[in-house]
Formats: sequence, structure tokens, C-alpha cells
Amino acid sequence: MNNRTNEGLSLLGNKSTKYPDNYAPEVLETFENKHRDNDYFVKFNCPEFTSLCPITGQPDFACIYISYVPDVKMVESKSLKLYLYSFRNHGDFHEDCVNIIMKDLIRLMDPKYIEVWGKFTPRGGISIDPYCNYGRPDTIWEKVAFDRLSHHDMYPEKIDNR
Repeated sequence: MNNRTNEGLSLLGNKSTKYPDNYAPEVLETFENKHRDNDYFVKFNCPEFTSLCPITGQPDFACIYISYVPDVKMVESKSLKLYLYSFRNHGDFHEDCVNIIMKDLIRLMDPKYIEVWGKFTPRGGISIDPYCNYGRPDTIWEKVAFDRLSHHDMYPEKIDNR
């Protein structure tokens, strides 16, 4: 995975972007967090996520929500877009996809806190909405992760077939 400063980003502004045709965590890039003096959330909403069912090969569609509290490094959004696109031909269960995304982003950035929530469209009359999170061990963020996980989805939204 590329860990670069603002000056070394290779994808942002690149007019000849190559879209990966399979799972590609190596496309992820970072830049420096210029506001390390305060904690804040960064949230990405990715409403066009697709992957493949590992059994049937049928496409699965989801909105993926990624929220994190950065430390030193932040993920560059175009590289994140290409990374998420790389799941398009990747076969994995919904639960695996969200955990893989979270773990790749932890390896990339070492955030204080991160959560990934996938809201998949129904197939066969049921939707699956896996949620995972992580808080840096031995910090307040570890407690935040436990609290958010243990209270997650206490009041689920009304579903209108998405």
C-alpha cells in the first residue's frame, strides 16, 4: 500500500486512471492529517458498491458507510473509490466485504477509530447489513468501539425495499 504525502499522490488529478479488475488494496493512498491537534470524524458514503456472491456469482449491491477518526494518516478519496471499485468482480459474503475493507484501512492508516457499515439491497427477500468497528487498543477509542458496537442499530430504520 502506498503511504505518500500530499505531494506524492499519484491518483488524484490523474487523467488516465486505470480501474482495477479485481480486489486491489495496493491502490490505496494516504496523506498527512493536518489537524492532529483535535479529534474529528471523516465519513465516506459509497452508494454504488458492488461485489459478487461467492457461491452464485450474482452481483450484490450496497451502500457502504466508512467513518473514522484519523491519527497521522488519512485515506485519499480517489484511491478509496478505486479500491471499493475493485470489489466489483470479487466474490465474498457481505460480512467478509465490510471486515476486509475495515482491516485494509486499519493497516493503511492506523486510525484511532474506524467503523464500516454495509447496507446491502435485498436478494431473495432479505437484506443483510453487516457492521464492524475498531478502536485503538488501550485508548479511549477502544471503549468507544465497544459502546458503539453494543448499541449499534438499537433503533433500525424503516426499510422500504431500499
